[in-house]
Amino acid sequence: MTLFWVASVILVLFGCVLICLPALKQKANNDQSLRDELNKAFYKDRLTELEEEDKEGLVNDQQELISDLKQSLLDDVPSDTKASSETSISPLVMIVPSIILTVALSYGMYAKFGAMDKVIEWNEVTSNLPELSKKLMDPNGVMLTDDEMEDLTLGLRTRLHAEPRDKTGWLLLGRIALANRDVETAMGAMKRAYRLDTSDQDVQLGFAQALMMSGDEADQNRARLMLNNLVQQDYVDLRVFSLLAFDAFEQNDYAGAARYWSIMQQMIGPEDSRYEMLARSIESAQKKMGVTASEGTSGAHGSGTQTLQGSSVAITISLADNVETQQDSALIVSIHSADGAPMPVAAARYPLGSFPRTVVLDDGNSMIKERKLSSLESYIVRVRLDTDGNVSTKEGDWYGESSVAQMGESATVIVDKRY
Repeated sequence: MTLFWVASVILVLFGCVLICLPALKQKANNDQSLRDELNKAFYKDRLTELEEEDKEGLVNDQQELISDLKQSLLDDVPSDTKASSETSISPLVMIVPSIILTVALSYGMYAKFGAMDKVIEWNEVTSNLPELSKKLMDPNGVMLTDDEMEDLTLGLRTRLHAEPRDKTGWLLLGRIALANRDVETAMGAMKRAYRLDTSDQDVQLGFAQALMMSGDEADQNRARLMLNNLVQQDYVDLRVFSLLAFDAFEQNDYAGAARYWSIMQQMIGPEDSRYEMLARSIESAQKKMGVTASEGTSGAHGSGTQTLQGSSVAITISLADNVETQQDSALIVSIHSADGAPMPVAAARYPLGSFPRTVVLDDGNSMIKERKLSSLESYIVRVRLDTDGNVSTKEGDWYGESSVAQMGESATVIVDKRY
């Protein structure tokens, strides 16, 4: 704001200089000297003419005519009083009113049409951006009001105009737009964040969510592809499964929706307040599946509820403090029958990644086609950190085992033992 006023003062002063410069540089009134010069030239020309006329015999009394010419020249000389009065006007008579008028018009017009109150409000919002951002990110804080959300959006746009490569700023702006159902702004902001960092999973998730809100089928297909890629990562955000479940439900894939919601239940556990809400969502999907089945059987069957095909197991893995890891190690997760049989029913191999982490295994990870993971009533999970890339060798590897869990329950494994 200070810079603006300094610039405005400089511009007004420059305008005043341009207005006053002609008055300051004007020359003294030279009308008298110019008149004298003109009269002298006229006098000399007339004398030349009289001499020529005298030679031609056209003039009877040359001297009398010369006397009359001199007298007319004297009569044309103004009095000293009049001449001095014409040259006594000071330049300040023009300069001072011009400066006052220029300053008054400049700031008067700005006060009337310059929206100064909005500029002041804009600067206040920009300076308040860190506080609003902190309040937004505080999970235990009070929710922002609509006015505060608008101020936060304005402040973010201002900062992003000055710092267009701020990935976090674009991501935050996109999330605010998603919350406000502003699809166009969300798409634009998330796309900018994604271009700045295509490997950031938070950015990928935000961009996929924005694409899901688009009415374009190509955008939605791209979102599904991104979400499926995120599912394959070491750590899968709960929101990924939520988006996949919502999309499956919208596409009438009720079995897929119920499956994703079931995975979410296993990841959060029964003690979470969202568990019951997910249970109601699963029940709604099951009812939809029952309606679809009854309509497709031409009345041959009743309208009973269809059983979900396939189950999945969410496994939370953590390391004991004394476990030593190597960057080239692999994480091997296997699910066995509750009796502890060495042959796994399902297994998967992952990069080491970071801990604690949650992985999900389902029928797609079954070792034998004839024996699905969903066929188990109870199970145990074994986790091993493979250091040499050879599954058959175990010497020096760290491992852990869960307690017996029922199918539909999540499992927890702490890697704390060494072969």
